[in-house]
Amino acid sequence: MELDPGTVSIIQLAWSRLLGLDDDALASGSDRLYAVDDDASVLTFVTLFGREVLGGPGWAVEAGRTMSGMELRSHSTLLTLSRDHGGRGLGEAQLYFCDELPRFEGPPAVVSGEASLVRELERRCPPDDVAEAGLAAVEHPFVLLDGDSEAPPTPLAGAGYDIWQGILAHIAVITPPEDRRKGYAGRVAAVAVEDAMAAGLVPQWRARTDNTASQRTARRAGFAFAGTQTSVLLDA
Repeated sequence: MELDPGTVSIIQLAWSRLLGLDDDALASGSDRLYAVDDDASVLTFVTLFGREVLGGPGWAVEAGRTMSGMELRSHSTLLTLSRDHGGRGLGEAQLYFCDELPRFEGPPAVVSGEASLVRELERRCPPDDVAEAGLAAVEHPFVLLDGDSEAPPTPLAGAGYDIWQGILAHIAVITPPEDRRKGYAGRVAAVAVEDAMAAGLVPQWRARTDNTASQRTARRAGFAFAGTQTSVLLDA
């Protein structure tokens, strides 16, 4: 799937602002850009539509200028760079976006945004998955239910989104281990995507590089790969 050029421009604008660059930096700048902020609490390296950005304190940016993009995409590289500044891993991730509504056949999904159902869903999931998705904290949550009106609803999967820069809908998805590979994640993600697009936002999906299941779900939901993000947290 390819993104519309207009969508690409909107994503570049949003990420330029997120990284503290000029609005047109990612659309018209050089292949490698630098965002220096000596008060930054995160060191991050982003690749997006063929361009690279290294953002963080001046000492880190200077150290990274001589490194290749392949080196800087490595989590271990950023941890080594930040070792003397308390660098703690946030991980490597792939970035996906979409600009078309997902297509699903069958009856409409039964969803709810009730906080109690979000909490019940999270109780059925591993703590690491709960922390990564953060569904209980997103602005717009959706929980897919089993639709059995004869019994209390069972949450099967959840998705939701936060709004970044008033432009992007950052999608979060979570599914209990026993309910994976049944299409539930894609179904509830489609609900979140449709809601976000109706609000005029561009859906964004971030999947850890070691989470192939999340990457597959993103592609099945119509998302296109656009780049990567590698980050470490720094001491104040």
